[in-house]
Amino acid sequence: QVQLVESGGGLVQPGGSLRLSCAASGVTLRTYHMRWYRQAPGKERELVARISSGGGTYYADSVKGRFTIWRENAKNTVYLQMNSLKPEDTAVYFCNAPIGAMDFWGKGTLVTVSS
Repeated sequence: QVQLVESGGGLVQPGGSLRLSCAASGVTLRTYHMRWYRQAPGKERELVARISSGGGTYYADSVKGRFTIWRENAKNTVYLQMNSLKPEDTAVYFCNAPIGAMDFWGKGTLVTVSS
């Protein structure tokens, strides 16, 4: 059974950094595209970043130049490094793996950017 578990969220001041992790079991992440989404209170879930099975990356304009996605195949984990955080980055961040006809999601990790 595929399971995705996010970690690394927390409270950080504006301008600070956090590193989120998405650890997978039941699936070999390097085989699939992986995505980070976020959902702020009262807003729709939005795509933040993705990494293809070949290593190509995409970032939403709102995070480009501040966030970096990568994977460590040996640890079967995908990361999201978030720098220069802004209050508008406050959200629950979710890891997503579209595998075949199914979409697998973690339960999310809360990131709060506030002074």
